[in-house]
Amino acid sequence: MRRMQVSRRALAQTLPVKMRGLMLAPMVASALFATGQARADSAADFYRGKTINMIVGYSSGGGYDIYARTVARYLGNHVPGGPKVVVTNMPGAGSLVSVNHLYNIAPKDGTAIATFGRGLPMEPLIGAAKVQFDATKFTWIGSVASELSVCAVTQKSKVMTFEDSLNIEAAVGGEGSGSDPDTYASLVKNLFGSKMKLVTGYPGGNDMTLAIERGELDGRCGWSWGSIKATRPDWVSGPNKLRILLQMTLERSHEMPDVPTVLEKAKSQADKDVVKLIVSRQTVARPFAAPPGIPEDRKMALRKGFDETMTDKEFVAEAKTLTLDVEPVTGAEIDKLIAELYQSSPEVIARAKAVIAGSAVASGK
Repeated sequence: MRRMQVSRRALAQTLPVKMRGLMLAPMVASALFATGQARADSAADFYRGKTINMIVGYSSGGGYDIYARTVARYLGNHVPGGPKVVVTNMPGAGSLVSVNHLYNIAPKDGTAIATFGRGLPMEPLIGAAKVQFDATKFTWIGSVASELSVCAVTQKSKVMTFEDSLNIEAAVGGEGSGSDPDTYASLVKNLFGSKMKLVTGYPGGNDMTLAIERGELDGRCGWSWGSIKATRPDWVSGPNKLRILLQMTLERSHEMPDVPTVLEKAKSQADKDVVKLIVSRQTVARPFAAPPGIPEDRKMALRKGFDETMTDKEFVAEAKTLTLDVEPVTGAEIDKLIAELYQSSPEVIARAKAVIAGSAVASGK
């Protein structure tokens, strides 16, 4: 008698529904594994011998630049195919130049990524700059850390507390529309009536720091605490210690429990809603993204490589030596956050836009 060969799938169709699932599960798992392996192999074939250009939207020497160069030293080791990673600085308009370039000009094949101001993804929603991108369409790779930013002035300033800034003028630096220094200075000026005078147009954080040292500026608002610790540790403690006026956060940090947050200064629920929308960008403090529409296998390879870099022992050790905060946020988490922020009510969005649309004094740089 001739034996009939019956496939696992055909046999499953003869069983009750519950048993079909149990029988087909190994087949599904095997198919998914094979698909994932094929994607990994495809990405490795592409990246082998290639170079990834990592664009930094600011001048060299600042916080974003230091973070980028540290990540670049390890990222290629964790991307399939082991590509080289080369850093290029592209400053301009608070990193807007680099973002527009990434979205419209950079190759969409997975060989270009960029890091830029954490506020830029919100610029199409609440900003005034002429953006040429849709933040919801970027290929988000991840962020090295969430961020604690502050409003701070030097010991030479007459401003002792945030309340003093409501009556005493202090010149604070900025980079351009959408950048944290400009946005946060406008926030405290227009929502609370602070006398802070925004002097904008500096190419990057290091340029503003030098301007502070020269006495051109009294300080900065929206200043990364991690960058201060990494680039000017003597300003954290010692005779040149900065005077911290506000934490630009939703909750007080354990590092400065006696300094109020900007949310605490909001008097009404409407003000609090505006503060939350603007300050939520701190979650993606050091973002990395690729252009929209890159192949799926390379997107997953870049995300996997970034996530593995964040736990690389040598990377973590170097970051600690450089006093860089490492509290990674995944690309998927950034996707979710941006989608949620872009669903804010029209009323809150309109008020946030009005708050940060204040005038500024050009620095001539």
